[in-house]
Amino acid sequence: MSVTVRVPAKVNVQLAVGGARADGFHDLANVFLAVGLYDEVTATPADELRVTCSGPDAHQVPLDRGNLAARAALALVERHGVAPDVHLHIAKDIPVAGGMAGGSADAAGALVACDALWGTGASRGELLGICAELGSDVPFSLVGGAALGTGRGEVLTPLEVGGTFHWVFALADGGLSTPAVYREFDRLWEGHEVPAPEASPDLIEALRAGDGVALAGVLSNDLQPAALSLFPALERTLAAGTDGGALAALVSGSGPTTAFLAKDEESARSVADALLASRTCRAVRVTSGPAPGATVRAHGT
Repeated sequence: MSVTVRVPAKVNVQLAVGGARADGFHDLANVFLAVGLYDEVTATPADELRVTCSGPDAHQVPLDRGNLAARAALALVERHGVAPDVHLHIAKDIPVAGGMAGGSADAAGALVACDALWGTGASRGELLGICAELGSDVPFSLVGGAALGTGRGEVLTPLEVGGTFHWVFALADGGLSTPAVYREFDRLWEGHEVPAPEASPDLIEALRAGDGVALAGVLSNDLQPAALSLFPALERTLAAGTDGGALAALVSGSGPTTAFLAKDEESARSVADALLASRTCRAVRVTSGPAPGATVRAHGT
């Protein structure tokens, strides 16, 4: 028997970052929106824990026990005493190291798939607790939709979304390390007091109303200056998308993927064409949100 779970990418429509905490993390007000780019994680019985991966950039995905999907399976093993004899195959379509929570999505997918495969019967609360231990973005990958993440991003409050938002994502040549971007954030703020992060009421209202124009006016990412400092070429990509008709543009999370909000599907495709013509990115993806969280797609035999 096997179980396949589909998990979405995310874009941070707001990422407000506080100063570094004693534990090295930063307090966040992180408004997540799940979008329709997906990885699929399939769990199949095996003689031992094994991870494989296929799809774009699969060669960049670690296949040892350090992989977040493998760590998710092992966390469930530790709690329920089952043998970690599973083959996890990741069919990857979320950009790797692109600030879209691909690794976090795989962790959530593996957790749900192994829970179903092994019949551990973990509660939603238990699964969310394991997700929070695995990483700040992992709980949202389980939940999907839209949510405000506080703490280091793992404490979620679901948000209402009143419509569909159309997005274009431009994939950069090269990657950015999330820890490196946070270090650069700290360097840029050195000697200054970092404001406490707060969610924007106007942004939450724009989501609730399904108003793309209003949302475009309040998108923000406190990590963007740090990402641009480390990867200056992203400035050209942001400008190309805006010149191509995007309502707004920003770096997605810690980057280097850049995100462009469009008026509608037709406009999104025009923005994508403009980005490709600009030669400032290696590929583009057109999609929309919100999207559901981790979802069991198939049970096989």
